[in-house]
Amino acid sequence: MEFSSILTLSVTLLITLHFIISWWRQHRRYKSLPPGPTPLPFLGTPKYMDLRYTDINFTKLSQKYGSIFTIWKLTEPMVVLCGYETVKDALLNHAEEFSDRPFIPTQHISTKGFSFSGPRWRPLRRFAISSLRNFGSGKKTLESRVQEEATYLTQAAAETEGKPFNPLLLTTSAVGNIISSVLFGEHFDYKDPKLHNLMSYTIRHHKNSTTPLHLLCNVFPFLLKLPALKKIAFKETTYLRNLVLDYIKEHKRTLKPEAPRDMMDHFLLKIKEVEHEKDPDFCDDSLLSVTVALLAAGTETTANTLKFCLVFLSHYPDVQAKVQQEIDEVTQSLHLPGIENRPQLPYTNAVIHEIQRVLDLAPFAFFHAVTKDIEFRGYTLPKGTIILPFLTSVLNDPSQWETPERFNPGHFLDEQGQFHNRVAFMPFSAGKRVCAGENVARMELFLLISALLQKFTFKLPPGTERRDSKWLHANKYDIISDAQLCAVPRALPTK
Repeated sequence: MEFSSILTLSVTLLITLHFIISWWRQHRRYKSLPPGPTPLPFLGTPKYMDLRYTDINFTKLSQKYGSIFTIWKLTEPMVVLCGYETVKDALLNHAEEFSDRPFIPTQHISTKGFSFSGPRWRPLRRFAISSLRNFGSGKKTLESRVQEEATYLTQAAAETEGKPFNPLLLTTSAVGNIISSVLFGEHFDYKDPKLHNLMSYTIRHHKNSTTPLHLLCNVFPFLLKLPALKKIAFKETTYLRNLVLDYIKEHKRTLKPEAPRDMMDHFLLKIKEVEHEKDPDFCDDSLLSVTVALLAAGTETTANTLKFCLVFLSHYPDVQAKVQQEIDEVTQSLHLPGIENRPQLPYTNAVIHEIQRVLDLAPFAFFHAVTKDIEFRGYTLPKGTIILPFLTSVLNDPSQWETPERFNPGHFLDEQGQFHNRVAFMPFSAGKRVCAGENVARMELFLLISALLQKFTFKLPPGTERRDSKWLHANKYDIISDAQLCAVPRALPTK
């Protein structure tokens, strides 16, 4: 036998032995995990790893194995949490223990560890939330920026002249302008190519993390050491990062410490404040990564939810009319609805929340990981175990919702018809890793939808069949992408 053949055989045997030992160690370490479908050696449970079908697959698995079960990504287990009580127990009752994130090689390399998921996440997240909460103190508040954008949005909708159009471009432009104003202090015309590029790069960056190449590199990180492959893997992300770098460069050049204009200015001032530290959390790398993360988190999901809400209401004209009547009675058409009007618009607020529940845009929360070995609901979860909170099961938990299978704004109204939130309303997840932009997104949805419904009645294009909430949920991605509407100007009541 030739030497090369012997070498090949030896390498093959060593690799096979490595996988067998690795598989054996993994299963020995995780023998106390919750039950679940039997994994294939080295392949795990590939049938259940396609996260596009989690609502169907995980529901079936929970019916068989209970509210906590295990699936496998190759030789790595992932513990799925189902139902309000189990998810609450983990994310709220054991918030600290379930607050970690798993190590994701592609994300770590692209952010150099400076991200909301990296080891420095706590100070960066605190700064981002504080900045969003206190943004514009003494100047233009965040609410005023959203209301100003509502004016631009209604003007753009009026230009459609009641003809069928796809609202997604307008909702994306509006939400993009709001986050751009907060981060960069810049507002664009809806037809400005720079805004379109910003939104396009942001969406492409967001989708890039779920491509097969990224998934492959996360399973086999050594592939990222190949320069050509690494360049391809991060191509879409590079566009957005370069655009943000241009903003950082310009903000450094024009920064006036006595008059910060936006979040980027505040971050640059924070960098100056801690520049004497040996290894500060706030630096150019963290500014870049946090800005990109806020763009990705604060644009597509809110814009998509806005679009879905408008389409949904066009299929429920009686609900839309009732919302409009409530808005008219409160505002008398003298001003756009404001946050101070929210308590006076309980039905409007309830409808927006219920549509979000029905939409269920993010069926599962982003991966969590346990910070230490923990006994949880009769099982031992070793440190680092990946946790997948199944939010669909919370938003449809029959123990928490009277009629989870159908659209019912009464879920968010008390006996007096006043709005009341529900503890199981978790579209933004919960606990220490709850979406950092939750309050901003809630504000945007309420103010923009209220402004649009004050000015327009949204109708289905001629010949379009009206559908129920179950069908709308099942076809949500096609609806968000392609559905058209007619924005018919309303004859507003006079005082």
